[in-house]
Amino acid sequence: MTFLNPSILFGLFAAAIPILLHFLNLRKLKTIEFSTLLFLKELQKTKIKRIKLKQLLLLIIRIIIIVFIVLAFARPTLKNSFSNETAKTSAIFIIDNTFSMSLVNEKGSLLNQAKLKAKNLINEIKDGDEVTLITIGEVNTKKFIPTKSIKELINQIDNIEISEVSNTLNQAMVEASKIIYESNQLNKEIYIFTDMQKSRLINSKDELSDYGKIFPENTRLFLIDLSNDEYNNLGIVSFQSENQIFELNKDISFTVKVKNYSNSKMDNNVISLFINGKRSSQKNLTLNSNEMKEVILETTLQDTGLVNFSAELEDDAILNDNQFFLSVNVKKNVSVLICTENPNSSKFVNYAISLNPNIKLKEINFSQLNSVDLNNYDLIMLFASANNHSLKKVNEFLLQGKNLVVFPSENSNSITYSQTLKQLNLNYQFIEKGIVNSNQIVNEFGKIDFNHSLFKNIFTEEKKTKIESAEINKFLQTQLTGKEKPIIQLANGSPFLFEINELKSKILVFTSSPTLGWNDFPLKSLFAPLINKIVYYASIKLKDENYITGNELNVDISKTNLSLIKVAKPVNIVEYIKKDSLQNQNVMTYKNTNKKGVYKFFSNDKLLDYFDVNIDPRESEQEKFSIEDFKEYLKTINFRGKIYDIKQDDSLSKVIYDSRFGTELWKYFLMAALILLILESLIARNTKKDLANFNR
Repeated sequence: MTFLNPSILFGLFAAAIPILLHFLNLRKLKTIEFSTLLFLKELQKTKIKRIKLKQLLLLIIRIIIIVFIVLAFARPTLKNSFSNETAKTSAIFIIDNTFSMSLVNEKGSLLNQAKLKAKNLINEIKDGDEVTLITIGEVNTKKFIPTKSIKELINQIDNIEISEVSNTLNQAMVEASKIIYESNQLNKEIYIFTDMQKSRLINSKDELSDYGKIFPENTRLFLIDLSNDEYNNLGIVSFQSENQIFELNKDISFTVKVKNYSNSKMDNNVISLFINGKRSSQKNLTLNSNEMKEVILETTLQDTGLVNFSAELEDDAILNDNQFFLSVNVKKNVSVLICTENPNSSKFVNYAISLNPNIKLKEINFSQLNSVDLNNYDLIMLFASANNHSLKKVNEFLLQGKNLVVFPSENSNSITYSQTLKQLNLNYQFIEKGIVNSNQIVNEFGKIDFNHSLFKNIFTEEKKTKIESAEINKFLQTQLTGKEKPIIQLANGSPFLFEINELKSKILVFTSSPTLGWNDFPLKSLFAPLINKIVYYASIKLKDENYITGNELNVDISKTNLSLIKVAKPVNIVEYIKKDSLQNQNVMTYKNTNKKGVYKFFSNDKLLDYFDVNIDPRESEQEKFSIEDFKEYLKTINFRGKIYDIKQDDSLSKVIYDSRFGTELWKYFLMAALILLILESLIARNTKKDLANFNR
């Protein structure tokens, strides 16, 4: 035990006062004449002994009362083995500024409550102590530097804003371990201000290690609970296009997944579809507690270029999860390159495309392929050659994420077609079925995937389940591996048209040449619309990746030789990057994705690349972790320090004080002194009564 105010202990000399008073109050006995018989009768030795014993007990109690009062003012403390109050401290403030902390209750937003508590803690900082402020939303994008300046620390706290990046508490603890490891201060303290979201404690157990052993055993960790009672909140989980084809003045539709994150039903909410910032459609929706529902939003496409779509909910408890972005580069004019060795093989395809004024078409011979800049084209239609032409440039075209349609040429056979596809890294074996220019029909259309994007909006009737079949005189039969998507199958199950969808690019493959010697498909009413649909389908490059705030973007900058790249970020923020400063001149890694929205990269006014960045839906989950969950997490990372669980009504300053200097006992001594005063009063009253009776 130690005393925080030891000078008061001189007051213990006051314990002698009751002893002096005791002896001064002893009275001399008066001589009273009475008979021997009367003396013997009145003398009650037992009563006299009892009175003297009570007086002695009163003396002891009074001495103890004075001692206890003096000790209470001397502030006795049970020493904490984890602290050294004379040593300097390295303190780390971990403040959760992810968007769940934007929730507002009667005390204000959770973030402002955290900032206020953090600033109140500054009173506990002593000269020479160093403090590091870690904000969870900026972990991995910001270097956190310790400071000994109170003014700088207050400024850092005041400047904290809500972040749309949803990092985890574990990531912040990793950063804290690095700072603790480099610190020379003896005492180590970590203060965590959080709303206790269970989903954001860790991403998965796979990311955990025993890094907690970096923290010394004398580390004190204060978990400051800012969690709120349940609140009503809806959030958008995903937003996806139902279309793979985007044509001007054609219908398009989107699927939006909306979740009710609360335990109560939410009625008559509105979700809207915006195109380039203008509301295009909306629907009402009602969700039961913790229900997730899919909503279909439909509209007509009236814009071209990079079209920004967004799904938006009305305002509720948390705003950041009410909006989700999706962008599509809809080209007004599509550039198509037909590569063939025999113009007769491509003439019907050429005729079908020429009917569309929005498609720019160029046809070349295989021998011209190496002299053409393929970057100027959105799609290549390749008619397999009987000769062995190099397709290296076509492979490079595919690596850029662009798309390809492959047809057998009029003079193709199973060997030449297989060799052509093999040059494109596609391994298929074909068997020739039928004879060119014969009257023998060897096959016809069988199963057709009417749910494929190629067949959406192609018929006047909404539900078309049958089309006029082509009469097939010759086709190249092959067996699919299961990695393909058959679009049109023949009656015997062999594919007529299939899509290879495991690659970055779209590749559509026909197994019968679009010439009258092979089939009469070019004469059917479906042919021209389907070829045009294929052009639009294969020319659109949809972004399949789901980027969330904080993710790195790999930007394709290979199509520019200019030195300056413009980054158009959300909320009308523009940034410029010098290409010369980049190590990789083809792909730029961009990290500053702290806001949800569309990120566009330009060379002058030419769009190089774009990305849709959205929030992490896990940040909207309301389930909280318990102190037992947190202790289990700390055990997993091998943290050996002491944990202090601080609830919202607890005195943070007192918990910190006790953790540093131990537990103060003054209130217990004072309480004991009060109890003894009451006891002394009762015994004194009883003793006075005994003396009065004795003297009678």
